[in-house]
Amino acid sequence: MIKVLIVDDSPLIRSLLKEILGQANGIEVVGTAEDPFQARELIKSTNPDVLTLDIEMPKMNGISFLKNLMRLRPMPVVMISTLTQEGSPATIEALELGAVDFISKPTSNVADTMMSYADILVKKVRVAATARVRTFRPPKQAEIPVADKLSFSRTTVFAIGASTGGTEAIREVLMKLPTHAPPVVITQHIPPVFSASFALRMDRTCAVAVKEAEESDVLKPGHVYIAPGGRHLSVKQKAGSYVCSLSDGEPVNRHKPSVEVLFNSLLPVAKHVCAVMLTGMGSDGAKAMLSLREAGAKTLAQDELTSVVWGMPKAAFELRATDTLIPLGRMTEAMINAVKK
Repeated sequence: MIKVLIVDDSPLIRSLLKEILGQANGIEVVGTAEDPFQARELIKSTNPDVLTLDIEMPKMNGISFLKNLMRLRPMPVVMISTLTQEGSPATIEALELGAVDFISKPTSNVADTMMSYADILVKKVRVAATARVRTFRPPKQAEIPVADKLSFSRTTVFAIGASTGGTEAIREVLMKLPTHAPPVVITQHIPPVFSASFALRMDRTCAVAVKEAEESDVLKPGHVYIAPGGRHLSVKQKAGSYVCSLSDGEPVNRHKPSVEVLFNSLLPVAKHVCAVMLTGMGSDGAKAMLSLREAGAKTLAQDELTSVVWGMPKAAFELRATDTLIPLGRMTEAMINAVKK
């Protein structure tokens, strides 16, 4: 049984979460708390496997509590976040602190909307129970690799796919890229409101320039383009350059944006591509990565030990889309080595 502790200041949300999770096979709600101080005592007495945690709470907000929790007693946490532009930076910060995932808290028709999220919530809790969590340590300013003397082809592109645990994995990769690195296109499974905050946070953190991809953006060295939540990102050739193309098609592999869409779009220029699969649940992008490899692309995947959830990298590896598994801390170096002249 997966033991879950619910922490939320809203009695209605606590009740709904308890009802949803309590009805799921293999999940037991061992307690509910209305603030972090109650939660602290219940963690000691119930020893939960997963915590659901609200961000906005009295006495101590969820971010402060999460920071203390991941420093002193790391455990899988699913954030219950308000799906608003104002709330998204806090959610991205929670992922940076070590939260495994998040789910949106409705702002209207709470009971009906929350119940419609039931399957997603249960799935996220089950995945969180299997996630690898680590003690939080404030990130150090990464040293840019000694790559000044390295040169890269102007036609080279890095393409990255990620899902659960991916926001922090992406941060670690990007922080080590030199400012003249080939352009990077990224599909991270993330809702629409949160992708802009994620891109902005990465831009403030990294030496390379990071932005949410826009239609017809021309890919430039030293720049990173992140797929907007809710839209597929593709790369096309136009007037001798690579450009971003956004589409509003149906989800692929249940995701929008989809890694499969991004990787497939790069097939015409596969020999100039280094495709990377980072931590994430499921198998989105594995088949397209195999096609890229067969067409001449370099392909890399994160290893099991450093992945929060070894789903997407595992799927790519088992499909023989790559035979190169790299620890997260060495991924940027592997990418550079794969494409340097």
